[in-house]
Amino acid sequence: MGPDDQDASVWIILRNGSLTRQKADGRETTDGLSIVPSFNLIGSRGADDHDALRGMDDISRAGEIGFQVAYDQGPARGYIALRKGFGGYKGLVGEFGARYQYAATDRLTITPRAEAQFSSDDFTETYFGVTADESITSGYDAYAPGGGIYSAAIEVEARYAVTDTMAVLGEFRYTRLLGDAADSPIVQDKDQPSVRLGVVRRFSTGF
Repeated sequence: MGPDDQDASVWIILRNGSLTRQKADGRETTDGLSIVPSFNLIGSRGADDHDALRGMDDISRAGEIGFQVAYDQGPARGYIALRKGFGGYKGLVGEFGARYQYAATDRLTITPRAEAQFSSDDFTETYFGVTADESITSGYDAYAPGGGIYSAAIEVEARYAVTDTMAVLGEFRYTRLLGDAADSPIVQDKDQPSVRLGVVRRFSTGF
């Protein structure tokens, strides 16, 4: 989080869990309130992953488990999620935001989204902090960031449904680190753009 360069990598993403019916183009068929599980996985971080991390302690892979509350009204959705971390960190993390699905054609859906990410002290101290020991080995000043909103993002997704259960996806996301996270001495760039291209497969329990 916070590098000044970009890499290409393979992503396997499980998301958009819902108790409503949903097609591959992402369009949901039922309005109202939903409460569903929320999961995430953060990869490990090593001191040799980036020059800016030299002298910093390694961080093991972290899992997150919690829930998301969302409300859908037509093509609009508002949501908030909260998850508990385990493994690499032990704190709380989550996000809140809104998105709007615009049906450009019967198969093409454009979805803009705005989102903010928040966390407890444990998360920001793990990924953005510098302990006294790390200060000696890395040369950075010791730094203990607090919790709160640590980043905000805007995103535009284009999804083309090939079938009712499969679609191709293009996504641009611009994230900016905020607050204590952005002020961390290990952060090289507060602006974190990303692009994703891929194939989406919709799975259903059949309820």
